[in-house]
Amino acid sequence: MPIFDAHIHFSHDAAALLAAGEAAAILVKAGLKRALVSSSGDAGTRALYAAAPDLVLPSLRPYRRRGETGSWVDDPSVIDFLEDRVRRFRWVAVGEFHLFASQTGKAVPRRMVDLARQHNLLLHAHSDAGAVDAIFAQWPEARVLWAHAGFVGPDIVGPMLAKHANLWTDLAFRNEHAYRGRVDDDWRSLFTAFPDRVMVGTDTFTPERWYHVVEHADWTRQWLADLPPGLAERIAWRNGEAMIRPHLANLGK
Repeated sequence: MPIFDAHIHFSHDAAALLAAGEAAAILVKAGLKRALVSSSGDAGTRALYAAAPDLVLPSLRPYRRRGETGSWVDDPSVIDFLEDRVRRFRWVAVGEFHLFASQTGKAVPRRMVDLARQHNLLLHAHSDAGAVDAIFAQWPEARVLWAHAGFVGPDIVGPMLAKHANLWTDLAFRNEHAYRGRVDDDWRSLFTAFPDRVMVGTDTFTPERWYHVVEHADWTRQWLADLPPGLAERIAWRNGEAMIRPHLANLGK
């Protein structure tokens, strides 16, 4: 089964380890149909997109280097960086960015959301539920991919999906929904209730994770096989394709 991987990073340290062509070959070997790719320092994302433009979906991260996940919200130079990159290059999304409810009123993240609105960009948010609510309060028509299903349980993810029609979620690092190839009953109920709103992700947040992309894809197919075929196919790739379709025009596609 092909897979839309909604959570791939190719940051500067990974790009120092793997050439873009080598990284693209790993994605192909894993059987990925598409990959939403971002990086700390945008050069890695742009290089990987150039190497595999039919597979890679470029997302602009607000980080220039590692170590900015907590400081970017207070750094006005981030806005200069984002404004420069959206002017010079093509993107389908902004993120993955780390933003929490207590930070959403700050000028830098609010300007980032405004830029996403101006440039038709999906927002890939590593956030708590309060920050997701705040993004939609600022921009009711936003389209948001909630990274890691918020690192919360189905009892919180479900009501959030019900509240926000333009909210999707990726399952990167959410191993509890599948144990030895069997999908946990609570997660199965969530997938059944929101069959169009969930997708998978690997999260290559360190360079070493690139050597597990193929293994992760194979493991994903194992637990997807415990779901009805139509639902498994939606989570594997159809939901990602539907989510990203309104943003493909940004790439001239």
